[in-house]
Amino acid sequence: MKINLQDKRYYSIGEVASKFNVNPSLIRFWEQEFKILNPKKNSRGNRKFTLKDIEAINKIYFLLKEKGYTIQGAKHYINNKKTSDKLDVVNKLKLIKDKLIEIRNQL
Repeated sequence: MKINLQDKRYYSIGEVASKFNVNPSLIRFWEQEFKILNPKKNSRGNRKFTLKDIEAINKIYFLLKEKGYTIQGAKHYINNKKTSDKLDVVNKLKLIKDKLIEIRNQL
């Protein structure tokens, strides 16, 4: 999944949801289901996502939407450190690939 966000410290749930082409309610649901997703909240209760949170969403999205895992299967996969590390490498390589393609297209 290609996510192309500006370099900011925090992102709103709307910004994140639009980049993944999902509803904000789905991200709020994932926040309840997955311990790795824990965005900060401001005094008004608005979620503020960091790049670490976005990487977690990318991992969850990849497992659920692209690989077809169930919620329970994705939880198990994420909690298994060895396979989770492999998934991190794959996701980071995909992000690098997407960035390189974006740079090539700008030439």
